[in-house]
Amino acid sequence: MDPRPECNQTARILGIDPGSRLTGYGIVEMHAGRAIWVGSGCIRIKGEDLASRLRILVEGLTEILEQHQPTSVAVEQIFMHRNADSALKLGQARGAAISVVAGRHLPVHEYTPTQIKKAIVGKGNAAKAQVQHMVKAMLGLSHLPQEDAADALAVALCHAHTAQTLSRMTPNQAVLHQRRTRRGRLR
Repeated sequence: MDPRPECNQTARILGIDPGSRLTGYGIVEMHAGRAIWVGSGCIRIKGEDLASRLRILVEGLTEILEQHQPTSVAVEQIFMHRNADSALKLGQARGAAISVVAGRHLPVHEYTPTQIKKAIVGKGNAAKAQVQHMVKAMLGLSHLPQEDAADALAVALCHAHTAQTLSRMTPNQAVLHQRRTRRGRLR
């Protein structure tokens, strides 16, 4: 099976930065190798219990998918939290988001925070402000996007760049590249 992500001449990518209280989303469209901002924002998740918060997340993502009709989705992977309870809640929000997307039969691509920061800023330990600044510059935005929306746009841009790079490789080269970059680090 060919490991390369799809790389249409025109692709619409939804990036998701999952959170249990605030989930960022960003949509970019790729036209002949150029990224164009389509939309971004945050789903504010409020509720008394986990089930009601996850329902709000699912409803919000469903609305975004219906409105923007992405061709693929990229999601930030979970990094290890110091607080196990926070990591579990984040994992549940991430799982709910992936389930909504998978239910629509859209391809889901996952990237570590390090991979995303390297693709956008050039270094894996970049600060959130650096990511915001680069997203603004790369998309030609007039103002800095909100932090979570900028992170989601960065996820979408990371996937766009990865798809472009892998589309230029043979299937065997792509397999070797993916093995070397597993967990966000070159091996």
